Amino acid sequence: MSKAPDILTMTVPGPRTITFSRDWITRPVFGVVLALIVIAAIYGGTSSLAVVVALAAFAAAREWQRVVGEGASSPELTPTVATIWLMLAAFVLSPRGTTPYIVLLCGTLLVLALSAARHSHPIWRAGGVLYLGIPSLAILTLRDIPPHGAWLIGALFAVVWATDTGALVVGNLVGGAKLAPVLSPNKTWSGTIGGIVAAAVAEAIFIALIGGNAFAAALFGAVLALFAHAGDLFESWVKRRFHIKDSGGLIPGHGGVLDRVDSTLFAVVALEVAVLAFHLDPLFGARP
Repeated sequence: MSKAPDILTMTVPGPRTITFSRDWITRPVFGVVLALIVIAAIYGGTSSLAVVVALAAFAAAREWQRVVGEGASSPELTPTVATIWLMLAAFVLSPRGTTPYIVLLCGTLLVLALSAARHSHPIWRAGGVLYLGIPSLAILTLRDIPPHGAWLIGALFAVVWATDTGALVVGNLVGGAKLAPVLSPNKTWSGTIGGIVAAAVAEAIFIALIGGNAFAAALFGAVLALFAHAGDLFESWVKRRFHIKDSGGLIPGHGGVLDRVDSTLFAVVALEVAVLAFHLDPLFGARP
């Protein structure tokens, strides 16, 4: 018997089957609550933002220690959190000084020495101090830029939140080819593009509302979304590297704190470099 042509055995693509999930309720509800807390901290001043960043860094540090082994209460947790908290306090007290950077460097070396003595992933554990510490310092540095630091951080989160939301919605509805199965088995090209488009639109609207150049903002939002995606992929790769599915479950509908802030960690550093090194105006002429 001759083999039937392959075309007769192919499944014609159709609409994706969508199954109701409780995350449809918990994710937006807790997302809105977290967003309101962050927005209040941003516009409440550098000190208020430092408190929120410190709490997020503590939770993220616990999850990082869990991901790289030995559970969340490894001996490196205390010096990691202490380093980030002291660094943030030093910045609040002296924003123009070098003390925050010295604290970050010393804390990183301390964690490296401690984990090396225990033969417990020293590069990963010390890297965790930088992974969380550098973005934590970056967000306070940007917030402290006069006179519109709060609006600058607001624009950042408009991009990050739009990227995450656009990628989630489009990825689930459209699906399709995987972006990088080796790094993250669930990320799709459609979701990635959806996140970039959503970021461009959100940034354009945000900047237009405060009187800036919407077209330039859209282009920048799309570029910043690439860094947000990179942060997401990096955290997914680390979890895969250590055979961990979720960094934690602290936030219903979102997973762990690391799962929530992974995009921000890369995007905020990229924004800081753009502003301080290349003198970019991320408000594109707006003076709210």
